[in-house]
Amino acid sequence: MVPKKDYLKFKIGVSGSAVINNCSPDAVNRAFEVGKEVIKQGGILVNGATCGIPQEAARGAKSAGGLVIGISPAVSKKEHINKYHLPLDHCDLIMYTGMDYAGRNFLFIRSTDATIYLCGRIGTLNEFTIAFEDNKPIGILSDSGGTTEEIEDILRVAKRGHGKIVTDHDPKRLVEKVIKMIKENEKG
Repeated sequence: MVPKKDYLKFKIGVSGSAVINNCSPDAVNRAFEVGKEVIKQGGILVNGATCGIPQEAARGAKSAGGLVIGISPAVSKKEHINKYHLPLDHCDLIMYTGMDYAGRNFLFIRSTDATIYLCGRIGTLNEFTIAFEDNKPIGILSDSGGTTEEIEDILRVAKRGHGKIVTDHDPKRLVEKVIKMIKENEKG
């Protein structure tokens, strides 16, 4: 029997804005780098099977030869394309939840070992709060724009502590920090 550490990979979710007009000018390139680093550092990328930042992270993961799992709000491939107008490319597997965005967000976050956030809008913030409530390791790519720039203020006002959150401007260092937290979590 092969020991667990030799065949299991970390499932790292990447969350961010599906529409990038609120993102910093370099957010798309940095999302690509985050996706590439997830794979290079031994992970599987999980996303919301959508466009924008999550799709760029998936493109980065695929450029590094990685596996990408998308969690869709749709009930089927047909609905994914026709109702939600979401892409199919850059995902190796898409799970169709049939639970619209709120249900998809919950299942997406629950299917990861950790999540990384960059840029973002309301959906990204929703995914962040689910991960925070679940006490999951969270990485935030700083200076990427959108709602992720407001998380420090939200945490301050909420008075719930800082959780398991790391930030960094550099995609490689951020993924390293997130994986370190995952390993610490596994130790108990």
